[in-house]
Formats: sequence, structure tokens, C-alpha cells
Amino acid sequence: MLQRARRIRFRSAASPALYLLGVWGIGTGIGCLIAAIAAHFGNAPVGVPFEYVLFVATLVGITLSHRLALPIAACGMVAVGAFKLLSVEGFSLGAQVHHEWIILGDLLGLLVGFGLLADHFERSGIPERIPKLLPKGAPGAFMLLVAVFVLSGFLDNIAAAMIGGGVASTVFKRRVHLSYLAGIVVCSNAGGAGSVLGDTTTTMMWLDGIPPTHMIPAYIGAAVTLVVCGIPASIVQSRYSPLDTKVRVEEPVFPMRLVCVAAILAAAVTANVLRKGPLEPYEHLVPLLAVAIWAALLLTAPLARPTWSIVPGLMKTSLFLLCLVFTASMMPLENLPEPTAMSAFVIGAISAVFDNIPLTSLALNQGGYDWSLMAFAVGVGGSMLWFGSSAGVALCTRFPAGRSTVNWVKHGWHIPVGYGLGFLTLYLLHGWVPDPLHGGAVGHGDEHGAAVEEVLEAPADGEVESPVRAGHRVGE
Repeated sequence: MLQRARRIRFRSAASPALYLLGVWGIGTGIGCLIAAIAAHFGNAPVGVPFEYVLFVATLVGITLSHRLALPIAACGMVAVGAFKLLSVEGFSLGAQVHHEWIILGDLLGLLVGFGLLADHFERSGIPERIPKLLPKGAPGAFMLLVAVFVLSGFLDNIAAAMIGGGVASTVFKRRVHLSYLAGIVVCSNAGGAGSVLGDTTTTMMWLDGIPPTHMIPAYIGAAVTLVVCGIPASIVQSRYSPLDTKVRVEEPVFPMRLVCVAAILAAAVTANVLRKGPLEPYEHLVPLLAVAIWAALLLTAPLARPTWSIVPGLMKTSLFLLCLVFTASMMPLENLPEPTAMSAFVIGAISAVFDNIPLTSLALNQGGYDWSLMAFAVGVGGSMLWFGSSAGVALCTRFPAGRSTVNWVKHGWHIPVGYGLGFLTLYLLHGWVPDPLHGGAVGHGDEHGAAVEEVLEAPADGEVESPVRAGHRVGE
């Protein structure tokens, strides 16, 4: 019996590593086969680079099968990489990895670290006390959405959506209307649109050198979305199941977990500030943000032990996103449309069908966007379908009724309205203010990069290159 128990524990401990090894093996085999076939035919008949054909096929596969998202993303990454090695002259996979590994390392550390941070907050006892602060009726339901909106700004949209869903299940006696579920998702995504901590897409922008202040105006559109989506969702929910504020709270508050949350956030902000100052010589040597976050996690572990058991699940999700980001980094940029407000709006709408992470990565590589409009678009646009954002997918694991695409569109009608009005308001009040200094295309040598160089109007006696753009040059 003892040997059997040890065998079971061994299999349980080894299963995540064996799973990832199997994913990599299968992905490599299938990906190389697809790449060989693609390299034989060259570009698609309509003149579209085959990298985009493989990329879109990967996203479609993920859309059709969420449970196989990681293997499909791994296959797509290997297929694109192998295709470029076989058919694109001068492409160096080593140079590509050298160019991207700092961002990928920071992103991996942030995603897993912030997952543990969100768990600290969930276990602090604070979410259970939110119902006592809510008024009765539809105003109380709306204030819960406001709380989700605010939480998303300093946690992340997934954690805020899960906390909001848990509180809603309690105060509405486990009768949560699908319209309100959609409201929780869109409010969590809108709340994170202007914060570098609130969404993976804004975190990617931050890691890519875009100042956090450039994304704050996204809250103009996010506030409009909150009102436009939150009010009808709250009215529907109040009629379906009124809010019950008389909820017994048995768990005490754990202040040490709040101390851990504050310490981790402070470490992330401090590292981001110092990496453009005293730590700048080390910026291209180590993923500073990831190191800072994990140092804070380990140093505060004696105060409140993190839930290490959730790390394998966080790693699986993070590796899926990293595969998509690295795949997007290998896309040719000369065929992309010029950055405009309309293209940002369309990208946001497309993110409801395809994952917003690779779309954001493509935009960052191309450069020249207004990042507040882009942050709002890719953050909120994905809410229009339940699988269009990580927050929607996560919440629907707890509320399976939300996985009906038809019902989500029917009862979440307020989301496209809120997205359109929010984007329009942000555009009218903030305008289109592209960032010419952040042009990933410059490092790739395409026509858009040349256009950005002209906008910068370098001195006649010698061009001075922006350090931000210099950091995007492959192999430097």
C-alpha cells in the first residue's frame, strides 16, 4: 500500500513535466511537417506571406479547441520558426531568441508571479467583506461591478473577474444571470485597460518600453464602457435575483497577505523605474522585472506562504501565451496595414475571436500606435465573446452556462455597444497620438520603420537613434 501511494505521488508530481515534454515533442514533429509543406509552396496563392497563413491557422485552432490551446500554440510556433529557417534567407533563429528572451522571461515571471499575488489577495479575507459595503438592489449590483473594475487595476483582469464571480455567486444566492456574467468580464477587462498591472496586454506594452502614463488615458473609454455595460447588466441581475447583503463572514482578515501584495507590487514598480536608471546596464542581460517580483515573493514567503500548488497551472497558461508572443515576433511586418485609429478599433474587434496577446505583440513589433487606444481596444474588445479574453475563459470555468456563444452574444448585447461608445469617446477626447519613438518596425528594416525615421527628423550631421528603437534590433 505504501509503495502504491508513493507511486501515485510520483506520477502526480511528474505529470506537469511529462505533459510539457509531450507537448513539445508533438508540437515539434507536427510543426516541422507543416513547415516543410509550406516551404515547398512558398507564399499563399493570394500573395499573403505563409507565416500569416500558419499564424491564423494556429489562432483558429485555439479558438475551436480551448482545451488543446498549449499543444496547438506550440505546433504553430515550431511551424513558423521551421518555415522561416527553410525558406527565408538570412533568418536566424538564434538571433530571434536573443532578441526576444528578455521580454519573454519578464512576461513569464510576471504572469506566474502576479497569479500568486492575486491568490494572496483572494485569501486575505478582503473579498468576503465586499458585500457588506454594497447597497441594495440594482445600485448594489452596479457597485459590485465598480469594485471589479477597481480591483482589476492593481491585481489583474483574471483575478478581478474570479473575485467578482465568487462574490456575485454569494450575494445573488448562486443565481447569476448571463448578462451580469458578461458585465463582470467586460468590467474586469475595462478596469485593466489603463493599468500596466491590470492586463497581460498592457503588461506586454510596459515590458516593451512604453511608459505606463501612455496607457492611463484608456480609462476615459473604460469609464464609459463601465457605465454603458454595467447599468443594464445590473438591472437585469436585480430583477433575476436581488442582491443579499446579509452574508455571514467567518474568515478573519490576514494582514500579512496584504503586506505581501504591497511588497510584490512595490518591487515590480521599483524595478521598472530603476531599469532606466542605475540598472540600465543590466537591462539586456537579465529579466529584471521577473527577478524583482520573484525576489519579493520569496522574501515575503515567511510572512504568508504562497499557494505553490497553483504554479503548474499558471505555468501552463503562461507557456501558452509565450508561444503566441514568440510566434507573433516572427511575422513579417511590411504587409501590415498602417497604424490608424480605425486599425486599432478593428484589432480590438478581432480580438473577440482571436487571442489578443499575439495581436498586441504584432502591434508592438510594428509600432506607431496610440497605445492608450490600443490598450483599450485589445483589452475591452475581447469581451464580446466568452473566449475572447482570459477573464472570460476563466470565469466560464466556474459558470459553465456562459460557454454558449449564442447566449453570450444575446445577453451580452451591451458589450459591443459599450466598446464602440467607449472607443469613440476616447478618440474624441484624447485624439490619435501615435508614439513615433516606439517603432518595432525600425528594427526589422521595413517601410514603416523608414517612415518613423522621417517623423523623428534626425539632425543633418548624423542620426541619433532612440535607445528604445535600438533595443528592438534583432541580434543586438
